[in-house]
Amino acid sequence: MNFGHFFKWFYTLALLPGILVLSAWHGNQWWYWAMSPIAPTEKAVRIDLDVPGDTSTRQIGSDLEAAGIISSSWAWNIWAFWLLFQDRGGSFKEGTYTLSPSQSLAEIADSIWQGNVREKSFRVLEGWSIEEMGEYFENRGYFAREAFVEATRQIPSDRYPWLPTDSLHIEGFLFPDTYQLPNRTVQPQAIVNLMLDRFAEVALPLYRQNSQPTSLPLKDWVSLASLVEKEAAIATERPLIAGVYLKRLNEGIRLEADPTVEYGLGIKQTADRPLTNAQVRTPNPYNTYLNQGLPPTPIASPGLSSLQAVLAPTPTDYLFFVARYDGTHVFSKTIEEHEAAKNAIRQAREKQE
Repeated sequence: MNFGHFFKWFYTLALLPGILVLSAWHGNQWWYWAMSPIAPTEKAVRIDLDVPGDTSTRQIGSDLEAAGIISSSWAWNIWAFWLLFQDRGGSFKEGTYTLSPSQSLAEIADSIWQGNVREKSFRVLEGWSIEEMGEYFENRGYFAREAFVEATRQIPSDRYPWLPTDSLHIEGFLFPDTYQLPNRTVQPQAIVNLMLDRFAEVALPLYRQNSQPTSLPLKDWVSLASLVEKEAAIATERPLIAGVYLKRLNEGIRLEADPTVEYGLGIKQTADRPLTNAQVRTPNPYNTYLNQGLPPTPIASPGLSSLQAVLAPTPTDYLFFVARYDGTHVFSKTIEEHEAAKNAIRQAREKQE
């Protein structure tokens, strides 16, 4: 037996009284009222309706009427039969839909039939760490911070063979961008995969085509770009900051980057509360005041401009820079010049307080 045809005719018999009434009333005011939008566009609101996978067609109509999205669940059932009888293929699909009483019943039915589920968007900013991303997703109600952090501790090298396998997490490789995703796929691993896919799409080709000027391994490229991202607030300074770091690396001078101390200790300095000498002297693997070379992993997700800056750094004789707290830096060639610049900035700030 063809159960599809059996169901169709069974449904037809169940709705036969309504169809007869529809035939008698077609074109009259009731049908026009039932099929028309409830509210004018300028007065309509947007309503989210969840359709679980086991929801019957009749239940969808009842939920739509109860939510004030359509005028008549009976008209919904008749129209749903009409969609089925047309043999269009498919069915009403589960998901969360953003609907409006300014839409006609036919438009609403077609939206659920086509599966035009609401999409969630999220934006990961340049310079965010995994922990900051986790807090962001938790605050938006997606999932717990720790669930995201745990997902980033897995190195999916089978799917992304370019990922470094000598790290405890994938810090730095979650590309900062704005993303859209269907409502029902908001899971930590799905979001991780989206960001890794974007890195592979945007950043990886850039590295493979232009990595010769630095000759840095992939992880070192991203690590250095993450330092540039955390240090630079002015776009024009990024290549110069990258140039200073590369010069220090080439000359065997410790990087002495404040953001690495902050990352290692899980703190954040401000203009009013800069790092203390005790914090700078606290040993940890990320402290580039105490350890030679780059930190063990990136310390944040660098944006495209920081990644590009490391590939095209500004040649320089500068070895030092210090923040003015207005987004710019003072660059110096010698330690004496550097100390003088720091003192001048400190004195200027004290006068302002």
